[in-house]
Amino acid sequence: MGRSRNARRRSAVAEAVVEHVDGGLAELIPDRDRARAWTLLIDGAPQSHVDLDDPGYLSFEYQRRLGHVIDLVAPPGRPIQAVHLGGGALTLARYVAATRPRSTQQVVERDAALVQLVRRELPLDPGARIRVRSTDARDGLAKVPDGWADLVIADVFSGTRTPAHLTSTEFLDDVRRALAPGGVYAANLADGPPLAHLRGQIATAADRFAELALVADPAVLRGKRFGNAVLVASDRPLPVAELTRGAASDPHPARVEHGKALTDFTGGAVPVTDLAAVASPAPPPSVFR
Repeated sequence: MGRSRNARRRSAVAEAVVEHVDGGLAELIPDRDRARAWTLLIDGAPQSHVDLDDPGYLSFEYQRRLGHVIDLVAPPGRPIQAVHLGGGALTLARYVAATRPRSTQQVVERDAALVQLVRRELPLDPGARIRVRSTDARDGLAKVPDGWADLVIADVFSGTRTPAHLTSTEFLDDVRRALAPGGVYAANLADGPPLAHLRGQIATAADRFAELALVADPAVLRGKRFGNAVLVASDRPLPVAELTRGAASDPHPARVEHGKALTDFTGGAVPVTDLAAVASPAPPPSVFR
């Protein structure tokens, strides 16, 4: 009881941190329910949630789904080598460090001012093996040695849209180059009806990887609302049953599509090349209300 009151007291006195960064107006908003937890917003759009006392806690739906992928990429607790394209508040890198000690990670985050803000206000565990590069995601990926990564996560947004050059077959060629044999690629994608972008991204990944799975809210998959979907790809069989159980157990359960059902979902969409690539669609204003 005493600890709970102290936690509430610390949270009550915490104040928001607001700064201009390269990508817009960054706000770190204290979580009223968790003593040392913060939500990062950029221009009003929620980007990340971090609990400094419990980096294994994932609040956002899409981050929980990516957490399931991280949990299944190797046996529990085994260190991995991971590349994160897009850093935000470094939530997923912290999660890997907490759940897989001694992992080695590279984070590529273009917004150098945001990186400085996060490092200052939400410091990393000094023992975590996390290197952050402030450069474009594709340029940073190009510097990853061939076959180095067990896992590549793409969670890159310029404002609220994924940049076009991170949606193509050529981009995935470099992802494959950086992945170790049997490595896993996971991407946070955002789309709404008629889901043309999402279908195109599945077709693009299917052109470069043998195995795919998609994790998303059923309402998003039915084209009922704008939302996030996590695309998982590899050249080895994916742990679909375990991923399905994890997604179904979340506070906001998700569905996992794979195999023929996922192929049918693409509806004849074709792979996207650099020449044809466009940024993902902007979410409607109502998404953040």
